[in-house]
Amino acid sequence: MAEKNSKNRAPKRQQPSGPRRWISLFFYTLAFALLGFYLFGDKEGTGASKELSYTKLTAYIEAGAIEKIEVTDDLQAKATVKPQSYTLVFGTQGDGEKAKGVLRTQVPSIDEFSKYIDGINATRKTNGLAAVDVKYTKSHDYWYLILVNILPFVLIVLFFIYMSRGIGSGGGGVGGIFGVGKAQAQLFDKEKKDKVTFEDVAGLYGAKQEVQEIVEFLKNPKRYTEIGAKIPKGALLVGPPGTGKTLLAKAVAGEANVPFFSMSGSDFVEMFVGVGASRVRDLFRQAKEKAPAIIFIDEIDAIGRARGKGVMTGGNDERESTLNQLLTEMDGFGTNSGVIILAATNRADVLDAALLRAGRFDRQIHVELPDLQERKEIFMVHLRPLKLDETVDIDFLSKQTPGFSGADIANVCNEAALIAARGNRKKIGKQDFMDAVDRIVGGLERKNKIMTEEEKKSIAFHEAGHATISWMLRWANPLVKVTIVPRGMALGAAWYLPEERQLTNEEHILDELCSLLGGRAAEQLFLEQTSTGALNDLERATKQAYAMVAYYGMSDKLKDVSFYDSTGRYEYGFTKPYSDETAHIIDQETQRIIADQMARAKQILTEHADGHHQIAQLLIEREVITSEDVERILGPRPWKSRGDELLEANAAIAQAEQEAKPKKRAPRKKKEETQNTENNETNPA
Repeated sequence: MAEKNSKNRAPKRQQPSGPRRWISLFFYTLAFALLGFYLFGDKEGTGASKELSYTKLTAYIEAGAIEKIEVTDDLQAKATVKPQSYTLVFGTQGDGEKAKGVLRTQVPSIDEFSKYIDGINATRKTNGLAAVDVKYTKSHDYWYLILVNILPFVLIVLFFIYMSRGIGSGGGGVGGIFGVGKAQAQLFDKEKKDKVTFEDVAGLYGAKQEVQEIVEFLKNPKRYTEIGAKIPKGALLVGPPGTGKTLLAKAVAGEANVPFFSMSGSDFVEMFVGVGASRVRDLFRQAKEKAPAIIFIDEIDAIGRARGKGVMTGGNDERESTLNQLLTEMDGFGTNSGVIILAATNRADVLDAALLRAGRFDRQIHVELPDLQERKEIFMVHLRPLKLDETVDIDFLSKQTPGFSGADIANVCNEAALIAARGNRKKIGKQDFMDAVDRIVGGLERKNKIMTEEEKKSIAFHEAGHATISWMLRWANPLVKVTIVPRGMALGAAWYLPEERQLTNEEHILDELCSLLGGRAAEQLFLEQTSTGALNDLERATKQAYAMVAYYGMSDKLKDVSFYDSTGRYEYGFTKPYSDETAHIIDQETQRIIADQMARAKQILTEHADGHHQIAQLLIEREVITSEDVERILGPRPWKSRGDELLEANAAIAQAEQEAKPKKRAPRKKKEETQNTENNETNPA
């Protein structure tokens, strides 16, 4: 699955507007400024100020250095110094007549200080001097009153207003803390410039056809309703990760000329109880108001998991209440006309059965991994913006990437470009793509890992065993490359080209089992030892053997019996669906199958011991060999791979169509020539 236009991007979530943030910042700054001004500001002005004792203040008053005094009811006295006495009081040169100074002290009592000032003023009046101006006031600090009594309440109110508007903005900005129950769906309209269409989707022919029918119904409903047809209410896109389910939904949004609401399954679940169900109701309410409309829920398994399946779930579970509301909205007692639901998941097996029934999700559209031809189309899409040299073969790359999804193929192309740029090459070559596939499948090479000669020989014999057996067996996967260079957690690796089959026979599985056991067989046969390097091989072989016996009914003692549970009923059960005696038979049959294939692998290696040793020695010398080297040693495989057969068949079909085009036009030309001849005979010049 791939997107042809690399400029198409998912719509960005709208960021909250800035004015609210700046307003809150202004109020916070103002509050701290007022508090700092009150605590540390010079409330007496720009002049000098100092504390002193009451005795010294009386001495300055008697010396005539004080101009006026202000006494508050809390016995605090503030005396203003005369400009000409500034130097006497503070000991520094003042600014002449502009010099200002303040002395502060605490008086014993208002009455005593009043009597003292009256005596001083009487004496000064007798001597012809000006009296000292004294003013008695109440100690009201209005800044203090504002900061302590009013400002805290203002700040609390502003804080709650900011939080009520700001909490919601983190999840879409719909109503703040009072709007957490509102649906936060993204709305796509037809005026969107960088929208995705079906032409931007490579492969997925069947899936595109099914969803395109939904779009056609919305564009031209009369054609369907005239004969009594009804459009499916819902379609579920099911498939492995990276196959393009979300991209297909984007194409529906781009093609449909109706409102398209998109949400993720996790967007319904919040920490508040009842929010999920409320958001489901609000989402469908919005869609009904703009009907006809499409609702797309990505990763629906987040809320659609089967109810009562887990041990810790209950009737009051938030996720279950959300699912119940979704079931009711999709097909409940009320009408839901004009709203079509699309959903995507890669875990359809865990969904609730009520969600999958007809009337809710009428269709399950399987978006599978791309086949050979679809991978070729996806490569053509992603290779378009890259600079390639003449060694790149798209057919070869398509065959080398079986089981890759569209996202994996995009990653291969990008990794190849990075490798070429790292090597200072102007164009990307075939080897860059092979290195990219190796990097993604096997991991990064660890060439600095030190191995002894004995370990290197053991790994070479092990990998040569896999290569030899897979080359000689009919249904084993064809070899591509073998390496003993450590990659990731593996000390050695072999790359194969799996056959793309619709059905797997017993012979196919047995050949693959024999190939998996080839490494351990080579160790036992030629080195007379076993190592831990066969852990992954033994794990895969054991699982396949158990599947043959318990699932596929491919054993002698348990023929045509399968204990596979596709419904998942026994996922949390404490009982197995067979007896202890049957379990013993399953173990015996599994061990017999593995023992038979191990003996078969040793027999093949014994017959081709010379070729095996040559491959192992070549691995020790070069560390990496390809299928061409194996073919030179063991000879060509007598069987064609299914990939080659498919490519040859597609090429033959394309050539036949190309040759058939001129033949269809020839009779038309003859008919026109005959008609022109008849006209000329009828109307001679």
